[in-house]
Amino acid sequence: MLCKYFNCGLKFSHSTYDNIEKLFNSRGLSVTQTNKKQAEIPEIARPIPNITGTAPGLWFNVNDKTLIALPGVPFEMHIMFSNFIVPELKNKYKLPKILSRTVLTHGLGESFLSDTIHKWEKQVPSFVKLAYLPSPGLVKIQLTGVDDANGMVKNTIDKLVTELQDIIPDYIFGYDHQTLQELTGSLLLAKKAKLSIAESCTGGFISHLMTSCPGSSEYYTGGVVAYDNDLKIRLLNIEKTLIEQFGAVSQQVVEAMALNVRKLLKTDYSIATTGIAGPGGGSKEKPVGTVWIAVATPHKLKSQKFRLGQNRQTNIVVAAHTALNMLRKILAADVQEET
Repeated sequence: MLCKYFNCGLKFSHSTYDNIEKLFNSRGLSVTQTNKKQAEIPEIARPIPNITGTAPGLWFNVNDKTLIALPGVPFEMHIMFSNFIVPELKNKYKLPKILSRTVLTHGLGESFLSDTIHKWEKQVPSFVKLAYLPSPGLVKIQLTGVDDANGMVKNTIDKLVTELQDIIPDYIFGYDHQTLQELTGSLLLAKKAKLSIAESCTGGFISHLMTSCPGSSEYYTGGVVAYDNDLKIRLLNIEKTLIEQFGAVSQQVVEAMALNVRKLLKTDYSIATTGIAGPGGGSKEKPVGTVWIAVATPHKLKSQKFRLGQNRQTNIVVAAHTALNMLRKILAADVQEET
């Protein structure tokens, strides 16, 4: 289609084929004829290297205009865009410098957060763009502006962020590209402490978040996904009478889970979750979205009940983020006490 649009033929790109061959050799495979044809590109295009796949990107310069075509695999496209395309576009075009700060919050939905900082929002000048970027359990407040020679825009954005810190300190957990799991891991490292996790309703998602961080083996020992009550009893040593009397989704059970996994895996801190993710399983006393979370430390035990929504996947993500933020706050207080 691109050849037809640009009225050109194909050429064989040796650099693209070398990349394909290297990729196949690394996996112990031979290049197929179908993959070899991927090295044929429009003769007026320049290949954009694809270091994680076989299909190259294509860069066209026609009549002082640039057209870029990329493969559709998201992670391949993302790496090509970041590593090759953005740097070249910056060299080719003189673009204004965009300044951006993102304040990361947890604990308030978008509408409640907007109401809480309404007066502050009214003070944001027109040359700074404000955006609310919600995701399950989190809301990002993004401030963006075009850089100026005297630094007025940067100073204004910095001032606005400082004001937010004074207005909603309990809801801000980080800035820009930080994540709850990274921040929690950094605090565990600072304390030279280990973490274990006992999960029921979150099904291992908290452990997934923790192990997504490079170097997490330094502070994350492991976890137990005790979804079935029998596993809670056999693996986590939860008393059967406790479950029978209070139910698996209860303060008593989640606290026992946190205490016992901490003891079982010999860690300094632990997290436990139990709840009704949905869509079924709820009752009048414990509707869908009821979640208990507990955090055990060397000196204390904290548990809290949350009422989330009706969507199963959202409940799992929100519960995981909430659990990490509970631990983060406790760790931050512990670190502060030591300094």
